[in-house]
Order: sequence, then C-alpha cells, then structure tokens
Amino acid sequence: MSPAPAPGPAPAGAPGGSGPEATRIHNIGYRGYDGPRLGRAAARQALFSQSLRGAYGLGRSAKSKVLPMLLAGVMCMPALIVVAVAVFTKASKLNVGYTEYAVYLQMVIGIFVAAQAPQSVSRDLRFRTVPLYFARPIERVDYVLAKFGAMASALFVLTASPLLIMWIGSLLAKMDFATQTKMFGEGLASVALLSLLFGGIGLVMAALTPRRGFGVAAVIATLVISYGAVSTLQGIAYGTDNPGVIKWIGLFSPITLIDGVSSAFLGGTSAFPGRDAAAPGAGAGVVYLLVVLALIAGSYGVLMRRYRKVGL
Repeated sequence: MSPAPAPGPAPAGAPGGSGPEATRIHNIGYRGYDGPRLGRAAARQALFSQSLRGAYGLGRSAKSKVLPMLLAGVMCMPALIVVAVAVFTKASKLNVGYTEYAVYLQMVIGIFVAAQAPQSVSRDLRFRTVPLYFARPIERVDYVLAKFGAMASALFVLTASPLLIMWIGSLLAKMDFATQTKMFGEGLASVALLSLLFGGIGLVMAALTPRRGFGVAAVIATLVISYGAVSTLQGIAYGTDNPGVIKWIGLFSPITLIDGVSSAFLGGTSAFPGRDAAAPGAGAGVVYLLVVLALIAGSYGVLMRRYRKVGL
C-alpha cells in the first residue's frame, strides 16, 4: 500500500488559510438592548412631533422652511397692522373681528394646507415606507391619529397666532379686558374647528395619491375652488332676491361652513352676501355644526380605511 500524501497548504479563502480572503471572525461589539421599551404611546408621540415640526420645515432643509414661514408671516402681518392702527388711533374696538380673520385670509390657509398635507403623507406612500411604521409597536390608528393631530395642530398655530397678536394689541389699546377675552375665546373656538376640518380634508386629498403634485391640486380644488363656486352661487341668489337660499348654499364649502358656525354660535359677522340677513340662525347653525363634525369624523374614517389597505 502506498503511503498517504502529505497534506498541502490550505487553499486561499478556506478556514485556516493564509490567503487574502481567509475567513476571520470579527467581534463588532453587538449587544442586545435590555433597557426600557416605551411602547405605542411614545412612538405615536414621536411621529406627531416629527410631523408637526415638518409642517414648518423644522429639522429639514432651509428650502423647506421658506414657504411655511412665509405663509405664517403673511398670516400675521394684517393682525399687526390692525393692532398698530388701534393703538395709535386709540380705537374702542378692532377693525377686524376675531372670528372673521381666518375667513378673510382663507386663501393663505388653503395654500398652507395644499403645501404641507402632501408633504406629511405623500412621501410615505410614494416611497412605500408606510408598512414600516406598522411594524411593532405602532398601529394604523396611531399613524392616522399622529398625522391628523399634527396637521390640525400646525393649522391651529397658523390661525391662532394672529388672534393672539390682536388680543394683546387690544389690551395695549386699553380696550375692555372681559369683552376682548370673550371674543378672543370665540375666535380660538372658530379656528380650532377650522383646523380640524381643513386638516382632515387636506390629509384625505393628499393620501389618495402618492404624487405630491396631484395632492396639491386636489387640496386646492377642494378648499379654494369650492369657495369660489359657492360664493358665486350666493352672489347670484342675492342678486335675484333669494336671500333664503344663501345660507344653504354655504353648506358646500369648508370655509363657508366655518363662517356659518361662527356667525350662528360664536358672535361672528357673516361674510355671506347680505351679511346678517343671509347668515344662518340657530336652527341652520345646528345643521352647519353637524355637517362640520360629520366631515371631521368622515375624514378620520376615510384615512383609517385608506391606511388599512396601504399597510397590507
């Protein structure tokens, strides 16, 4: 029997070999996490905070801050002018009511929603990162609540800031504290409803498509074009001596819905043609309020249904 051949050198790349691709085990220092797990509430809070900051471009590029900060400045500038006039002329009341301010500047609010609602949700849809959010511990309801709450909060900051400026200015002008505070509270209630309504509608329109441009167009069509159509029809009804129809036409636009609720329950002056004669009373005001609440709840329901499908 011939003797067994002597073992040769191990080939390169084999265990124990000396080649450049020899197997080595590296200790990368990985250790398991054994600290506290914060759970769904913390994840929901983090998503809310990140979405709210993102609405104003905070934590993003400088270019992302330009439009929201510009719109915030445009929103507050008329309030500063109203306050300056009231202080220097020692007026007994402000030239613009607290509940009317958002109605006059509804174009600025609509542009803000059109720009920031798609930014909040469209990118997650476009890059298909939504299912990653729904991994443990966050769930669909947490995602929708965080996004809805953040958008509504961003709008409330935008619309309440000028009211705060007006209230402080009224006190500097030595107007009656109790009266101004009551009107300021009514104005805050009005813009809170507006923020929930516009935020919900904006997110629904933006969530229907992953394309940000389409989302922007859908939001503008819903918020701005609807107001133009309703105002035109109200003007026609007023010009043809049909004032009773004006308040019911107002049910078909988000901003006129807020205007109707404010004039019926919050002491506001309606911007409808004919003013007080066409403004909804208590009975029609209840219908307005119910429609607003139904649209807010419906927006939440549509978002839940949308993200139930997206997460699959």
